Amino acid sequence: LTYLTSSVMGCASSTDRSAYIRSKQIDDQLRADGERASREVKLLLLGAGESGKSTIVKQMKIIHETGYSDEERKAYKPVVYSNTIQSMMAVIRAMGQLKIPFGIADRTDDARQFFALVANVEEGEMPSELAACMKRLWLDSGVQECFSRSREYQLNDSAPYYLNALDRISVPGYVPTQDDVLRTRVKTTGIVETHFTYKDLHFK
Repeated sequence: LTYLTSSVMGCASSTDRSAYIRSKQIDDQLRADGERASREVKLLLLGAGESGKSTIVKQMKIIHETGYSDEERKAYKPVVYSNTIQSMMAVIRAMGQLKIPFGIADRTDDARQFFALVANVEEGEMPSELAACMKRLWLDSGVQECFSRSREYQLNDSAPYYLNALDRISVPGYVPTQDDVLRTRVKTTGIVETHFTYKDLHFK
């Protein structure tokens, strides 16, 4: 009986110790999770289309992380070209709506050529002929007048940035810079999540 009682007590002691260790591990994990959660800040950006939500997210990535890698920036090249072409298209079309003539008559031919070239351009490409045509159009006084009235029609706010940079962005081997990526405009659908750390706080 004494041996049996001793064995039972030994077993109970062993079980109690295992339970204690398990409980301590759980407590430690809960404490660590709590500390981690206390350093995590969740942000939800809401707003109408083109209100700058995606731009804020990109700014946070550039400022508080390492920015965009070479591969990520290369992936934005088609977006840069699309934004640039779409901006020029918007201005040229608005000239007709606002009845603004080209400053030089020859630019009418350039406008026709521009639309013809755009219809056949491959995504992510900026042929030299198209780039040269856009440069001539952008320098036209009529185009500049129409741009100055951009509040009267819809135009990306990045339009002058890209159109003024045509010499740079149209060269072979072009890779978008961090600023080029920041100024891209892509319609966002669904939820986009990003993470960055600032002063020991993890933002999500």
